[in-house]
Amino acid sequence: MSNTIAASEYGRLLLEKRPLIDVRAPIEFNKGAFPESVNLPLMNDRERQLVGTCYKQEGQQAAITLGHQLVSGDIKQSRIDAWCEQVHQHNHSYLYCFRGGLRSQLSQQWLQHAGIDIPYIYGGYKALRSFLISTIEQAESNHHFLILSGSTGSGKTEFIHQRKETIDLEGLANHRGSSFGKQITSQPSQINFENNLGVALLKYQQVKPSSKLLLEDESFLIGRTAIPQPFFKAMQQAPVVLLEEAFNARVDRLHGEYVSNMHQQYCTLLGEVEGFNAFAAYLVDSISKIRKRLGGKQHDELQGLIQQALKQQQNQHNLDGHYAWISQLLSKYYDPMYLYQLDKKLTKVIFKGNATEVHQWLNEQI
Repeated sequence: MSNTIAASEYGRLLLEKRPLIDVRAPIEFNKGAFPESVNLPLMNDRERQLVGTCYKQEGQQAAITLGHQLVSGDIKQSRIDAWCEQVHQHNHSYLYCFRGGLRSQLSQQWLQHAGIDIPYIYGGYKALRSFLISTIEQAESNHHFLILSGSTGSGKTEFIHQRKETIDLEGLANHRGSSFGKQITSQPSQINFENNLGVALLKYQQVKPSSKLLLEDESFLIGRTAIPQPFFKAMQQAPVVLLEEAFNARVDRLHGEYVSNMHQQYCTLLGEVEGFNAFAAYLVDSISKIRKRLGGKQHDELQGLIQQALKQQQNQHNLDGHYAWISQLLSKYYDPMYLYQLDKKLTKVIFKGNATEVHQWLNEQI
């Protein structure tokens, strides 16, 4: 067999953060890729489309011939130069295409003619992704899931970050989970979320094999990102630990997350004026997302409090006005919803306490 990376090496290359050259077209790469990968395509989107059409109409050989015609001369050389530069900067690189077929083999051959010999991944993107999906589906059999639940603002994510036996699902999804959970940067594609979750599980298994895995209580959707069904089902069946926090402390925490931090991030990115406008739009859009669940009257009351707080913030440079709508949002919406959900899983609760007590209990258990 030519210079390839076998399926048995998939876990190793991902754990080593091996630099990867993805020679698929940009449209393929943008749908999903792997950590540490860079897109240096053999064919661009238009060239790939033309070759694909030719393959369907005239067969494989005609498509190969057309591909060589489209990627020749200066175009071919520019692609080879880009690969060579990447390998010179990262001399332990591997390359891959979709199935580890013609594109991988041809790219490898062209690099060899340029004096560089690097392996390509046998089975390509498709096989490596299947390996990661299998890792996710087998997670429950490799670990004992433990779910950290608690009312909104109780500091679950903060608590997760203080533990080692965890994977931060919200961090992987780049979203805080609630209707106000949007970050100023976009969420990953669904495929990239799944790929990154698979890699995170591989890393965890290497450090803590067959141990408990503490996960924050999440809905099926974290923003627009879905937790894979087998993984989510295992989470729903797992025992639960409740993190308790006083109401005022939760209000303060959400004020920091939803107001102070988000306003500062928007202003840093866009400047004071545009940053404030973007921050205001974020609050208005977030409350609008739950209008139906709030009911029209309650939504309008909260929207009015938000507008008052924004006006006070703009005129007086004071963020204190936001405490009012956050308190009402917690007491009239998030807390009743949390208690309703908690009632359905009370039989799974195995411990509850404040952060110090839960830390102490976990240290004794794990």
